[in-house]
Amino acid sequence: MTDFISYVIRGIPFGCVFALVAVGLVLTYRTSGVFNLAFGAQAFVSAAVYYDTRVRHEWPIILSFLLAVVVVGPLVGFILDRFIFRYMRSASELSRLVAALGLLVAIPQMVQLWFGQSPSFGVVGIWPSSQGSNFAVYHLGDYSLNGDQVATLIATFIVGVGLTAMFRYSSIGLRMRAVVESPRMTELQGINADRIGTFAWMLSSLIAGLAGVLLAPLFAQVNSNNFTILIVAALAAAAFGKLSSIPLTLLGGVGLGVLGGILAGYLPTNSVLAQGLRPSLPFVVLFLLLIFSPALRRRREVKDPLAGVDPPPPGLAAIERSPALTWSTRIFGLIVGLGVIAFVMNDRYWLLLAIQALIFATIFLSYTVITGMAGQISLCQATFAAIGAFTTAQLVNAYDIPVMLTIVIGAVVAAVVGGLFSIPVLRLGGIYLALATFAFALMFESILVPLDWVGGGATPLKVPRPVIGPVDFGSDRAFFFLCLVILIAVSFLVILVRGGATGRFLDALRGSEIAAQSIGINPSRARIVAFALSAGIAGLGGGLFATQVGFAQPADFAYFYSLFFVVLVVTLGSRTVEGAINAAIGFIVVQELLKRIGLSASWEPIFFGLGAITYAKNPEGILEAQKRRSNAFVQRQFNRFKNTTTDPVPAEPSST
Repeated sequence: MTDFISYVIRGIPFGCVFALVAVGLVLTYRTSGVFNLAFGAQAFVSAAVYYDTRVRHEWPIILSFLLAVVVVGPLVGFILDRFIFRYMRSASELSRLVAALGLLVAIPQMVQLWFGQSPSFGVVGIWPSSQGSNFAVYHLGDYSLNGDQVATLIATFIVGVGLTAMFRYSSIGLRMRAVVESPRMTELQGINADRIGTFAWMLSSLIAGLAGVLLAPLFAQVNSNNFTILIVAALAAAAFGKLSSIPLTLLGGVGLGVLGGILAGYLPTNSVLAQGLRPSLPFVVLFLLLIFSPALRRRREVKDPLAGVDPPPPGLAAIERSPALTWSTRIFGLIVGLGVIAFVMNDRYWLLLAIQALIFATIFLSYTVITGMAGQISLCQATFAAIGAFTTAQLVNAYDIPVMLTIVIGAVVAAVVGGLFSIPVLRLGGIYLALATFAFALMFESILVPLDWVGGGATPLKVPRPVIGPVDFGSDRAFFFLCLVILIAVSFLVILVRGGATGRFLDALRGSEIAAQSIGINPSRARIVAFALSAGIAGLGGGLFATQVGFAQPADFAYFYSLFFVVLVVTLGSRTVEGAINAAIGFIVVQELLKRIGLSASWEPIFFGLGAITYAKNPEGILEAQKRRSNAFVQRQFNRFKNTTTDPVPAEPSST
């Protein structure tokens, strides 16, 4: 019994940090309608500032704390509201989610440019005597807590009580909730929605900064990955609180920390459960809560009652083009494509880059299906690509099956897993589906990938290039044309599905699910098909990637790539095949340009992450919006030229 209580006490400080971050998430969601996945990134900003001033420059604790938490924290919230989310209050929940994802990708990379990549060990806590010979230890009978843990408990109690009182008894809490429901209607009552929104964001960012500074000493070093994983634990606590109740959210966070402490104490250190289940506990809890919580399944997106006056989203630019302009565009694209092929065939370096672009374009077509057609955000597409790659590698190494056949089998396995995974999450949508896919990606990476029969263990599994009959695709030129043929085939498949019954059903479901069901459309069947197809396409691309690099290793399919890829594709265009291809080209070309001008590779996630902010204004993607403008300009010039050449010359008036 003594050991049990000791394990519980050890887990409470971690649970309090989970609770603090979760409360900040709930606060932001209740007061702005934004499920701020970038909250952990905001906490990382304050933690980095605190570490830099306190450890590197030896500032006094109080000054470092005030700068990191009271100044930098609210300042980050002010910037996010003033320049981004203020203009998205009437946007869809999906648009706000994409913007938050972009910030989750961009902010840590921006901080790393200043903070550096060197290890940041020896974090000093905010408790005055938490270091050195005066290290504070406080005893509770036979149990003890250090100063940093006591500070975390006190801060959590103050924040929980203060926010609960604010929402229950103050007018500012009521006004913040009213702004979420409809900023335009609250302004009709004389409430300044911008001011209320800014206050809410600054307050939530203050909590993010506090959580970041309190969390920093609990880890060995200040690392952005720790704060990204932290957000998942906070999401589980927020889900326990039904995204609305601050007391329940606090209870969920503390309970998650206590459960983690108990598992850490009782599970054998070197067991599979200890190495897999304990680190992935927050992911498992989040996934189970999303699937089985009736309150979350019944929860619907908060919509502005005046949103009905907004104009409908524009259609695809290709539909609006005249037949002559369409054929001219296709001929021009074919000429450019042939020119690019001729160029890369004579340069081995650019040939390798072109092969990578073709493979990533195949993977990105999975987003065209799940996001562009089904209107859902999936944060586990890199996981499905990993399933395809690992299946390919395992079958080649264990059974000596022809490589091309294993790639196809890997795509089928990924499709089956995607279809089965979609069944329990069908009742979810919007942010809840995105969170479920994120939890699935982290569970797969933490629990399954370390197993020898999945990820291959510590040694990457080798995968040779395919051989089909007499044709050996071992050379880069031959493999380039194989990847090109596969990309063209998958592109035509996506176009056929989009124009067929499944694509039209998904289009109808995006417009109104109730109306679609009233005319006999089965939403479950359409979404299962979309999930399975997108997973199969990603698995096919993953198998190709493994054969291109020569081996399958977990680092190539980390969860970060799922976040980055979805931001990249939706920024440039997720509704069209061209958007996926352009995203792949942009991904490769921007990397190369940054390398040639001497900039860090961290700039690429920053560029595309901040570019995701434009999704609310251009949900079809930046390139699709620019294509519409270009088509309109070219069409005007074409019509002007046509009218000039066909209009009859007026006859001169007779003199008689």
